[in-house]
Amino acid sequence: MEQLNPAARRDQFGSKINRDHSPILAYGVPWLAILFASMSPMLPIIASAPILPPLGYIFLLAWRVLRPGLLPIWAGLPLGLFDDLFSGQPLGSGILLFSVTMIALDLIEARFPWRGFWQDWAVASLFLSGYLVLAAFFSGAGITPIQLPIILPQLGLSVLLFPLVAQLVSLLDRFRLTRVRKLG
Repeated sequence: MEQLNPAARRDQFGSKINRDHSPILAYGVPWLAILFASMSPMLPIIASAPILPPLGYIFLLAWRVLRPGLLPIWAGLPLGLFDDLFSGQPLGSGILLFSVTMIALDLIEARFPWRGFWQDWAVASLFLSGYLVLAAFFSGAGITPIQLPIILPQLGLSVLLFPLVAQLVSLLDRFRLTRVRKLG
């Protein structure tokens, strides 16, 4: 039987026969993006107060909001553990906060299946506020309600950074879905 030229198997729009997404890219890109973002505390930034946003958590929120069914609900445990290893938080705080976030976002998605930009940003802002306040209490630094305004710059930067991270996540999502492999 005669082999066809690979270019001949494309139609006028460039699609291929037996086109399928790479499972490694389809499932690996979200995990790797969150893991790399969780390593952001290793950046050489020196500040007298907390200013660096929790990028691993923001990426988790962005992936979960953009693609609700992509990450399994149990993904909060390993991603939170990895985040704890690099954030300097006590072991278990990231695991708890990431897991509770995954469960709560799953409940919100079941209750309100429609989504919009402003709703996603508001939900992310509420979750970021809760995450930063609880992470401050879990840190063991003896934070009092009078000292809580110290995290306001970090919270403001995190809330303002969310749309940019969501845009980056949408670009990564487009990348993971456009890379194809040929079936047998």
